[in-house]
Amino acid sequence: MFDPDAFIAIDFHTHAEEPCGTHVDDGYPEFQAAMAKYFGAPSEYPPTLPETAAYFRERKIGAVIFPVDSERETGFRRYNNEEMAELAAEHSDVLIPFASIDPAKGKMGAREARRLVEHFGIRGFKFHPTMQGFYPNDRSAYVLYEAIAEAGVPALFHTGQTGVGAGMRGGNDMRLKYSNPLYLDDVAAEFPDMQIVMAHPSFPWQEEALAVATHKHNVWIDLSGWSPKYFPPILVKYANSLLKHRVLFGSDWPAITPDRWLKDFEKLEIKEEVKPLILKENARRLLNI
Repeated sequence: MFDPDAFIAIDFHTHAEEPCGTHVDDGYPEFQAAMAKYFGAPSEYPPTLPETAAYFRERKIGAVIFPVDSERETGFRRYNNEEMAELAAEHSDVLIPFASIDPAKGKMGAREARRLVEHFGIRGFKFHPTMQGFYPNDRSAYVLYEAIAEAGVPALFHTGQTGVGAGMRGGNDMRLKYSNPLYLDDVAAEFPDMQIVMAHPSFPWQEEALAVATHKHNVWIDLSGWSPKYFPPILVKYANSLLKHRVLFGSDWPAITPDRWLKDFEKLEIKEEVKPLILKENARRLLNI
């Protein structure tokens, strides 16, 4: 069983893009190769889910893990949420499974969300507006949000620029506009009991993200996707003060490893009493563990 007291940290942002280690869709290897080049990822990228679990277990770090359902927008088949959840359950001592559902699935997606929480132990949901091609405040997504809010689990949204498609022709047709964090202000207002996590330093909209998080107390920020040495000073200032109870450690594994992230985090000017909050305690409170 997952024992948070046994871990030095909880990583709130890790990817399970390859739960079986295989993918045969046309163009997918090139897509992953571009991602690996952008982030300087290791040659064994991307790892399987059991390999991911072994990595985090060895380092005594718990991990929130999820796939991304973007098949409608990218053409790459999605991984079955149930399959990912079953694999994660085999490593429940270290992994906390989130699912991903394209909001375009409407009521069908809402039914899937309820089933995943009730029968497969899913603890939250991941959205990537740029990969999924939607504005988070599009009311067509609200039926899915309603199911998530009713289940009492958090929703994690990619915000800001993305390495997905970076360096590819036309950015692989990805549109950055969808990931402006200001669109989540509407969602936070209309779903005040749903906990919302804005993933990543939200370049180039960092101040918008901080404004939303300080105004809406059901909004959190995870610090994944960037090495801490590149964090803008205003983000560090807010993490140290007004938002110290709603900022979360996240790496963006496997694109960025916890080893790399934590090494750079140690050099960041974060107050000693705030570090445990960011690394583990805030995540425990959010996930009720």
